[in-house]
Amino acid sequence: MQKIKVLIVDDSVIYRSQIRAALDNFPRVEVVGTASNGRLAIERLVLTPVDLLILDLEMPEMDGTQTLQEIAKRGLKCEVIIFSSTSKRGAEVTMEALRLGANDFIAKPNGASDLQPFERIRALIGPKIDALFPEVAPAKVERPAVKRNDQYPTIIWELFKPKIVVIGSSTGGPTVLEKIFSELAPPLKCPIVIAQHMPPVFTAAFAERLTKLSGIPVREAIHGEVLDKNCIYIAPGDYHLRLQGTALKTTITLDQGPQINSVRPAVDPLFSTAAEIFKDQCLGFVLTGMGADGKDGAEVIKQNGGTMIIQEEKSCVVFGMPGAVFSVGAYDRIATPDEIIEILQDKVATTKRLTSSRISS
Repeated sequence: MQKIKVLIVDDSVIYRSQIRAALDNFPRVEVVGTASNGRLAIERLVLTPVDLLILDLEMPEMDGTQTLQEIAKRGLKCEVIIFSSTSKRGAEVTMEALRLGANDFIAKPNGASDLQPFERIRALIGPKIDALFPEVAPAKVERPAVKRNDQYPTIIWELFKPKIVVIGSSTGGPTVLEKIFSELAPPLKCPIVIAQHMPPVFTAAFAERLTKLSGIPVREAIHGEVLDKNCIYIAPGDYHLRLQGTALKTTITLDQGPQINSVRPAVDPLFSTAAEIFKDQCLGFVLTGMGADGKDGAEVIKQNGGTMIIQEEKSCVVFGMPGAVFSVGAYDRIATPDEIIEILQDKVATTKRLTSSRISS
């Protein structure tokens, strides 16, 4: 079995030792070294390529974002998981690191817990390593862009007018969402609600970043808030987001019930409740991400006559979530990020930032 070669980069000797301890029980992983700053990491990467970099952001001499820029400049190839503080500043820098090419991130453990820090790191980082380095490489197959002749009625695209857009995403999602919303001009014809797998603090920073990029109001959802059509809502970290009410007056509810699909927020409760309210006027997207969250909710959307679109495999960091929806046939289209932009420009935006061709069935 070929080992996944890992380099740990953090200026804290304590965190370096805790990450190493967290990785000790993964038989597929080999920690080939550590570095206390980005400059030393780059020197190591030039001499000996590695598969995975676990990268701190705040370091002397060369910080995490500078390291990512240097990796890109030199054309070095490796996957990157950011090891980020949970401060507001840490969350903001993490969003920038994802834009610069990092695949994913985990938050540094803080606060009281029954688990040791290395055990908490192990629980967070294990699934991400498995997603980035699947034991069996997924088959790359050509998939039809439009779903035909399945158990759900065919959508007449030209007549479809959504009254709600719901989006689910995980690993790789922030970068795709930034790309999408930087091309979407206000005002919107209907609200957009997002469940992105992300911990507290990071969702607030992400909302601020999307607001700056898009010019559209983007905010963390608030319990009891009534949806405004010219707004994008993000489920807060550690809260499930559900919708209730009617299509004319839809209210957000937040709860910290049990994790669903091992995550909170989860996509399924958002999708299911949106489908029950908006029926055939619900438009859902499942973007890149590991696991199968969103599959059950996508089926509910289709059962209620709504439209589902999944991100195409080649543009996904991880095809897990879109692949799960594909496996049950609960989708109408497979689309690249550029095609998703065109769809939203066509169906949701009042004006367009870019000239783009219409999507046709």
